[in-house]
Amino acid sequence: MSQPTWISDDDPVVEPPRGAGWLLVLLRGLCLAVLLFGGLAILLLVRLIERPVHGVDRPWTPHITVFVCRMAFRIMGIRYTAHGHRMDMPGAVVANHSSWLDIFALNAGERVYFVSKSEVAGWPGIGWLAKATGTVFINRDRREAAVQKAVFEERLGAGHKLLFFPEGTSTDGMRVLPFKPTLFAAFFSDELRDAIWVQPVTVVYHAPEGGDPRFYGWWGEMEFGSHLLAILGQWRQGRVEVFWHAPVRVADFADRKGLAKAMEIAVAASHPAARG
Repeated sequence: MSQPTWISDDDPVVEPPRGAGWLLVLLRGLCLAVLLFGGLAILLLVRLIERPVHGVDRPWTPHITVFVCRMAFRIMGIRYTAHGHRMDMPGAVVANHSSWLDIFALNAGERVYFVSKSEVAGWPGIGWLAKATGTVFINRDRREAAVQKAVFEERLGAGHKLLFFPEGTSTDGMRVLPFKPTLFAAFFSDELRDAIWVQPVTVVYHAPEGGDPRFYGWWGEMEFGSHLLAILGQWRQGRVEVFWHAPVRVADFADRKGLAKAMEIAVAASHPAARG
């Protein structure tokens, strides 16, 4: 089962840093590297104790992830604001997907565990961080649906808030694509349907003043390296807002398509595309 990549009609020109912007790249890049890999080292050490004591549950290490993600935005100079809070009920979280920065934005305020395509596990740097923070990797293959369902049930049963990107691809941050109902099917199993909730979340990026409104978006065939350099070398940064909406009970919906549509509407309602 393939997931198409969203492609825009016109790709933005990602300009490299200029002049003193390279000094910012050096300083911010060095600080980020120390933060990320230092935090990773501490997390792995704590996990050595946490794993045998708590098993699949992770009561300690997520606090390290939240701290690292908050500090990452401070280092980059991007203002972060959260509205609302993660639900206390057992269940999953769904959000729109615009950038690699979503990882930091959604982890900066609340403890969640991402569900990602299996290819990410092999990416240098990012794959290591994803594994260490408890990301669930899945193959987008219908033949493995039963295995994925069992993994979801185990993690949700342990109280983890699994975070999905139902659009199936990232965009330029200026729209919310239709939510694919495929991954919602696992929520309707006999073991989960009456027990879990789903919470919609909207992530909105505001570009630096006077810049391309798609500045923080990362999609299609855009290169990660050049996009990272452009952000690190930006003197006057923009901001990111995260809206945590009211959760809904899975049992209140007849099927996965109805639930997926309701989540799409809730996420889009706080997005600039819906507000014009």
